[in-house]
Amino acid sequence: MAPDSSRMNSPVTFSHWHTEPALIGGLLFICWCYAIIIGPYRESLCRGLAYSKKHTYWFAACIITFYLAVGSPLDALGENFLFFAHMIQHNILMYLCPLFLLFGIPAQIFDEFIEKRPLLEICLKFVFHPIIAGLLFTLVFSFWHIGEFYEAAIRDKTIHMAEHLSMFFTSVAMWWPICGPSKRIPPARYGPQMLYILAIMLGQTPIFAILTFSKDVLYDTYFYAERIMEMSPLEDQKTGGVLMKLANMIVSVWVLSSIFYRWSKEQK
Repeated sequence: MAPDSSRMNSPVTFSHWHTEPALIGGLLFICWCYAIIIGPYRESLCRGLAYSKKHTYWFAACIITFYLAVGSPLDALGENFLFFAHMIQHNILMYLCPLFLLFGIPAQIFDEFIEKRPLLEICLKFVFHPIIAGLLFTLVFSFWHIGEFYEAAIRDKTIHMAEHLSMFFTSVAMWWPICGPSKRIPPARYGPQMLYILAIMLGQTPIFAILTFSKDVLYDTYFYAERIMEMSPLEDQKTGGVLMKLANMIVSVWVLSSIFYRWSKEQK
């Protein structure tokens, strides 16, 4: 397979910001829906609930980080040249955006909404159960890093969008047992939370190990890509694997420390 010269315009890659109508329009529509729900319709959904700037700031952080992940030059860099850049993108989609989204959801509005929709509540309780959420997160994450599916996502915009959205939404489910905002679908208790985080760490270890310790470049895109850094394709792959594992460990240690701290405070 020969290199694709159309994918090797480095200056354009470093300055390209996605402005496609589907992306920009979709984000603006989501922002509009959120503004309507916590603004004019807030009283009808949850009478007497005051407007919360804190939730709005967290939601804005979610939208901004999501766009930085999929719309900034980081996307083109990871799609065309560097595997580790793509892994930075995935880490943002898995660990930052979903967390900010949960922090941006007013609990009262969410609970009022699902209370009137029992079928939806049953479905969400199933998806947000720690076992199901952890399995979905791990399986989707691992699936998209299998060579054939990873390459298909890079070469097809629709599949690439499906990859990012599936990783984002399963990450929302993954975070829910830790910091879900609802009282009707509450987070897990502290003890199970700690076991849950440890299980997710173990579940992701195989794909990290394959990427980091493989003696072969697993993805043709990066094997044939123009080298824009003094780093071989195999070094790039190993760097991506290490970054993924470091991000997983940092987030896990931070979450475990937070759980332990809150748990110890309740025991006093």
